[in-house]
Amino acid sequence: MATPTRLHPSASAVPEAYETPWPVSADVPGPGLVDLWLLNLPASEPDPTARRVLDAEEHRRANALLHPLARFRYLGAHIMLRRILGAYLGRPPHEVRLRNEPCPLCRGPHGRPAPADRSAGVHFSLSHRAGLALLGVASSPVGVDVEAPPGPATVAELIPQLHPVEQYDLLGEEPQDRAALFTRVWTRKEAYLKGLGTGLGRDLCLDYLGERSSAGRPYGWSVLDVPVPGAPAAACALRCRDGTGSVRAFGRLPAAGL
Repeated sequence: MATPTRLHPSASAVPEAYETPWPVSADVPGPGLVDLWLLNLPASEPDPTARRVLDAEEHRRANALLHPLARFRYLGAHIMLRRILGAYLGRPPHEVRLRNEPCPLCRGPHGRPAPADRSAGVHFSLSHRAGLALLGVASSPVGVDVEAPPGPATVAELIPQLHPVEQYDLLGEEPQDRAALFTRVWTRKEAYLKGLGTGLGRDLCLDYLGERSSAGRPYGWSVLDVPVPGAPAAACALRCRDGTGSVRAFGRLPAAGL
């Protein structure tokens, strides 16, 4: 099988995350740029003072999680979200108000989450998995995703639902290498669909997000692999006119902030 031509920049196209304190204020990235924020989530309950920034719905969702570790990580990720958004919006984290945009598929009130203040011009996407939280902030729609590799049965079940060229690429891999490629493809796809606001409601076969050139390539989007230590795959999708978006800054936050 011929070596595929890369469709998306490799992880090296995105800078490694650098250690940075929690921001007090931040400017929204300009067109075609995205800021990424990374946090190692706690394995213990966040400080009660930190939890006060969350709203009633976030507390309800956290309390509905029966496994303590899942609850702690949900709380940590959403505290991070509010603190970072507060820096961009110029307001205290507990005053950040969120809404859901209309779903692009059915116009229902369950589309992409966004700040309630539409005039702020801030778009964001949050993903947390395996003890890591990744947050993207931009001036245009953005999606991020972090994934752990699924088991062979899940890979086999999902491959037939993907774009035909993605299926071809994956079935051409040796079985021991298939899960790693699938995870990279799936992570890019999740990031892109989150950016669109459809999530998995959009047919998975419509868009090519693999590693060779194809007619299914999303138009007007830049999809980047993101190097995240400890995560097998992470990706960011940014809507931009010419499809050549880039990361302005990639900061790793101290867990002590929780």
